[in-house]
Amino acid sequence: MLSELSIKNFAIIEALSISFDKGLTVLSGETGAGKSIIIDAIHLLVGGRGSSEFVRHGEEKAEIEGLFQIDHDSHPLFQKVKEFGIEIEDGMIILRRDISKSGKSICRINGKLVTISTLREIGAALVDIHGQHEHQELMDETRHLSLLDQFGGKEIEDVYQEYVHIYQRYEKTHRALKHLSENEQQVAHRLDLISFQLEEIQKADLKLHEDEELIEERRKLSNFEKLHEALNISYSALQGDNKGLDWLGLAMNHLEDAASIDQHYKEVSDTVSNSFYVLEDIIRTLRNELDILEFDPERLSNIEERLNEINQLKRKYGKTIAEILEYAAKIEEELETLQNKETHIEKLQRELSIIQKDLAIEARELSKMRQKHAGQLTKLIHTELKELYMEKTIFEVRFTSDYDNFTIAGSDKVEFYISTNPGEPLKPLSKIASGGELSRIMLALKSIFSKHQGITSIIFDEVDTGVSGRVAQAIAEKIYHVSVDSQVLCISHLPQVAAMADTHLFIAKKITDGRTRTSVKILGDDEKIREIGRMISGVEITDLTKEHAKELLHLAKEIKITQWELGHN
Repeated sequence: MLSELSIKNFAIIEALSISFDKGLTVLSGETGAGKSIIIDAIHLLVGGRGSSEFVRHGEEKAEIEGLFQIDHDSHPLFQKVKEFGIEIEDGMIILRRDISKSGKSICRINGKLVTISTLREIGAALVDIHGQHEHQELMDETRHLSLLDQFGGKEIEDVYQEYVHIYQRYEKTHRALKHLSENEQQVAHRLDLISFQLEEIQKADLKLHEDEELIEERRKLSNFEKLHEALNISYSALQGDNKGLDWLGLAMNHLEDAASIDQHYKEVSDTVSNSFYVLEDIIRTLRNELDILEFDPERLSNIEERLNEINQLKRKYGKTIAEILEYAAKIEEELETLQNKETHIEKLQRELSIIQKDLAIEARELSKMRQKHAGQLTKLIHTELKELYMEKTIFEVRFTSDYDNFTIAGSDKVEFYISTNPGEPLKPLSKIASGGELSRIMLALKSIFSKHQGITSIIFDEVDTGVSGRVAQAIAEKIYHVSVDSQVLCISHLPQVAAMADTHLFIAKKITDGRTRTSVKILGDDEKIREIGRMISGVEITDLTKEHAKELLHLAKEIKITQWELGHN
């Protein structure tokens, strides 16, 4: 859910910090006070289109920052942010967007700079904003299939995964067949290229770790003089009269005498004796190394040439010798396939035909499962619409299935159709134009899909415009119902909606020093009564409107208690 929102120098807002709670939060206030500007700020925060016009006059930039809390570790957002290399600690994610007066945006998620498209993708998993005239996810027919799959849950997911497993084999085989079936000129060019590459690699006769061994040998040869000098000085310091070994021998003899007198010195004597014999071996080794050590400039030149040859191959075929050899094996297999193209084409065609039959069976099974859940969804939506006094409305999930064509989503195309008046033909949901009807349809859909979408916050921006009476009360109850499973922020002019709020925020504006400023206040019980009374009657608030407001609040309380009891039985 959205926990904190900070807005600075945005439109008429100079500086504003708002805390939000779970459940239903209603924002009300006079027209022009800045309610919709707050929603506009959230819209930009989650990747909406920005503009320099949003920057408060006289300021360099507008700043918007929001803290979201994710309660469930299984939320799909965790995997999504991981793909972008963003860490989430303690289930908290902070979005920030700065918009300069030139119109340029700087976006951050948990402090990491991201593109606007990344911000939009992450934001879509956090917030769903629905306004009176705004097309969004439920109005987008390309999203209807995934919404149906989400509604179907594990039953559809299990069948879908079986389909995907076969589809991936189908795609791999189809690509291989297409590659082999390309025109003769392309195949000839490819044959020439990989034949040359394979010959070049094989001619080099590479050995694993050869480059590492050559680099080590080159290092030794390049430092021959320094190495020879170090060994020679070491040998001279140890071997000869009055040198290291001579003095150590003298110490050994005397310590042996001391040990023969007092066993206390036996251990020291043995240690020195062992060191003497070890040092004798080292001197012999140094002598042998000095005898065989010689500088070979021709060998150094050969090493340089060989390393240069290996580096040339690395630039073409891989970063390491292992990668080059792996590439050689791959193109050798491809070469054999292209040289025997017709045989391989026939084999792939047989394989593709078998896979295609299996895929069609899985696609039909997936379609069957989707149609089953489409029927359940239709019944639920009709129930929801009936509660919103749209009992004459007909909703339908329409399928277009082609089992000769396959996509990663299956062979189905799904679109939601609806008819709001008896006798009228069903039309695509996206074609519904009436504001009042659209609001109720969207609420019906939201009350069902909000449980399956995983979105943490849903925002309704004056979706209750154009309704009144019993419909207004039904909308209020439906919005509250949605807030049980998702945090809901709602701008509303309906007193019925305000009465259902768990938190009521009053938005006001005032003019100070010739500038307009917006403020937000959490209303207490008495202030709620006064504000709902204002929403009922307008400017003048009478005792009667206050009584009416109290009645609405009392009714809302009873409805909440009833819904809580139903949810816990």
